[in-house]
Amino acid sequence: MPVLDSYLFFNGNCAEAMRFYEQTLGARLETVMTYGQSPDPAHCPAGAGDLVMHASLLVDGRRLMASDVPPGMGEGPKPMAGFALSLGYDTTAEARRVFDALAQGGSVTMPLQKTFWAASFGMLTDRFGTPWMVSGETQAS
Repeated sequence: MPVLDSYLFFNGNCAEAMRFYEQTLGARLETVMTYGQSPDPAHCPAGAGDLVMHASLLVDGRRLMASDVPPGMGEGPKPMAGFALSLGYDTTAEARRVFDALAQGGSVTMPLQKTFWAASFGMLTDRFGTPWMVSGETQAS
């Protein structure tokens, strides 16, 4: 069976975002390679040496990958829309901790609250522009 993981594109703040996600989610940052670290100099567009070419974050057995869009590779990513990263926790307390941390400097779309499918569910966009849905104590389907 194939594995489906997410890949995000940032406008120059990928390393900061991935370090924040590592700390907030209790994950492990496996890889952060800049364009300047590429073994092939042709892969380093002018002015992109410090930008992230590829980053990989291990979150409880799943990967969240990301990079910065280098100069000259189009306009860069538009605001992230049409999707959300979804996190599910066994407890409402853990969902609340992560939701509050992700919401710092971002915007809450739906406050964390009880729903018919979970003891707690909320939606937000973090300060990096990434949309999240956070659940705690979901009901069995």
